[in-house]
Amino acid sequence: MILKEILPNGLTLLTESMPHVRSVAIGVWLKRGSRHEASAQTGISHFIEHMVFKGTKTRPAEVIAAQVDSIGGHMDAFTAKEYAAFHLKVLDEHLPLAVDILGDIVLNPLFDPTEMAKEKKVIFEEINMVEDTPDDLVIENLTEAFWPDHPLGRPILGTKRSVGGFRRAELASFFKRVYRPSNIVVAAAGHLQHDAAAALVKRYFAGLPSGGAKGNGGPPHPASKIVSRSKKELEQVHVCLGAPSFPQGHADRYGGYILNTVLGGSMSSRLFQNIREKRALAYSISSGVTAYSDAGILTVYAGTSVDSIDEVVRLTVEEFRRLIGEPLPAEELRRAKDHLKGSLMLSLENTGSRMSHLARQEIYFGRQIDLDETLAGIEQVEAADVQRIANEIFAGGLSMSVLGNLGRYRPRPRLLRV
Repeated sequence: MILKEILPNGLTLLTESMPHVRSVAIGVWLKRGSRHEASAQTGISHFIEHMVFKGTKTRPAEVIAAQVDSIGGHMDAFTAKEYAAFHLKVLDEHLPLAVDILGDIVLNPLFDPTEMAKEKKVIFEEINMVEDTPDDLVIENLTEAFWPDHPLGRPILGTKRSVGGFRRAELASFFKRVYRPSNIVVAAAGHLQHDAAAALVKRYFAGLPSGGAKGNGGPPHPASKIVSRSKKELEQVHVCLGAPSFPQGHADRYGGYILNTVLGGSMSSRLFQNIREKRALAYSISSGVTAYSDAGILTVYAGTSVDSIDEVVRLTVEEFRRLIGEPLPAEELRRAKDHLKGSLMLSLENTGSRMSHLARQEIYFGRQIDLDETLAGIEQVEAADVQRIANEIFAGGLSMSVLGNLGRYRPRPRLLRV
């Protein structure tokens, strides 16, 4: 049973009772992420995510870690482009302490200048790690080119320059403005009772003054660009293609997910079978869909050799054309639907994933879309829908990012003509 309660100050509480388990996953979700930052503040949301673990008015950082470890809990946090989350998974008997810890770190961070200086070095290493992870870096390069001059195109981590310039007063001001009840969703799933969980949440969050920042800067405008970057130390060349896709609430989102599954979202997909299995042109090739509140992007990633780049791109664009020009065979459509439904149901088998699902549904839809509604949405997609969606997505122009030891190689724009 899923229950929703809005506190008088505007904070939203969601609980899902799962009587057959002994754990509870609870998270504090902030409906603001890196897209809500000014350009000069890029990376500040992620920096705050780090800093809340560095001590509160009542708990030093080592006490936070010791208390979580003492109950065998699993605590983590992350920042995304449209939200941030702080979550903890514990045995049901330890839920009061879990809410106490989460409430403390989210509401009472110290932002100690000494700890800030240390944590900047940690984030610099995190930025370095992206530089050393080419399959992440090539997608980041593509996103920046695809959504230029828009927060969705900027890196969540920020830059060394922006992070290095943060001062305590700036963090405290941003925190006070953003961490407000109307921006907060508390979600919990597991062996719990709503009334008991609500009493705990109210104890720590009911006194938070109402309000919260609004607006997200408006939707981005996709650009068709080709960007390349040479890194001589890389053995593989990493290629990423991007096309405009649908936002979270779009009526054709289920058809878009099916198109992605057929294209490169599974081992039986066309790209994997045609480019990796039949031709051995890439060790890794896949496609994915990323959807935001008002924008989306479909990406194809491949790791290949410099001599095979053009052939991989040519074959990938051929698959785009096939999706536009030919209706899906009934067997392939059925397989994609079953793959999507199976993946969805398997992903919701533990308390952590159910808690995350609750929060994301609330953030993007303002309600819970039950499993039956989602499965029905998948089932309603027809071959003609996928063909129409392919034409809409790929007719919008493609972008491309290439990363590796490129030598004299230069991308050829004509290869991207669909």
